[in-house]
Amino acid sequence: MSDASDDTADDTGLYEILDPRFRSCTFGDDRLETIHGDCRWTEGPVYVPAGRYLLWSDIPNDRMLRWDETTGTVGVFRSPAGFTNGNTLDRQGRLVTCEQGNRRVTRTEHDGSVTVLADRFEGKRFNSPNDATVRSDGSVWFSDPDFGIRSDYEGHRAESEIGGLNVYRIDPGTGGVRLVADGFAGPNGLVFSLDERRLYVSDTRAGHVRVFDVAEDGSALRGDGDVFATCVQGRFDNIRFDDEGRLWVAAMDGGLQCFADDGAYIGRIRTPEPVANVAFGGLRRNRMFLAANTSLYSLVTAVTGPGPRFA
Repeated sequence: MSDASDDTADDTGLYEILDPRFRSCTFGDDRLETIHGDCRWTEGPVYVPAGRYLLWSDIPNDRMLRWDETTGTVGVFRSPAGFTNGNTLDRQGRLVTCEQGNRRVTRTEHDGSVTVLADRFEGKRFNSPNDATVRSDGSVWFSDPDFGIRSDYEGHRAESEIGGLNVYRIDPGTGGVRLVADGFAGPNGLVFSLDERRLYVSDTRAGHVRVFDVAEDGSALRGDGDVFATCVQGRFDNIRFDDEGRLWVAAMDGGLQCFADDGAYIGRIRTPEPVANVAFGGLRRNRMFLAANTSLYSLVTAVTGPGPRFA
């Protein structure tokens, strides 16, 4: 492991440094820990601090798995699971899930029951909700590509009823659904900036991350979005901020890539399998969880995820 005073860092191991600004991110674990390796395609990791466990999706096997941090055991959380993809927590610590197979966004209540938050827009079924994020006002924002309806591997083959690949917002008061951004080739991961004034959306097929300004009342986006970062290696999928404003992008064969606040690609964490999702967790929020193809990996890092936005 390198010392903070080093002029150089290891570019042949876990970390690849492309910009000196990435060097401080490398002073953590120098290897990935395999938590579980018996999946078909992992996505959607979310850490639940109240129970100190992690949930994630094994999409083709139509199940959600649960890892207990205190015991290290892994078990099935839900099966069948509607070919779930992305997961997050709302302000009350409840699980919000994108169900590709059921073409809906749901919330798991504290008693285990499931509430459907949205399954249609203007009377038409969604394509296959992919990833979601919850703003501090309680609104749920989610992407809706066609990945789950193109075949029976990650959902159910079907024609799109909506005819577009969009991002939507669910109003926390009325439950109404609003289209907030369109014109995507394959909208995927999405995350708010730390001050919630901007929304970042990865477009897998277009090969970039777009950034939108959020309206003052938090109910819509302004403009068509600017390109924040362009993919030069792999394919962009899920995205997450750390608490210093660096954007971490799971880039499939390109590993877990890190971008500075000016959009510069400053470094990456190499992964043994194509990585689709990243989440922060652990007691100090400095443990990264990587959903990568057949496996779930973790590492304790020198960076920290933002605190949960609980009520």
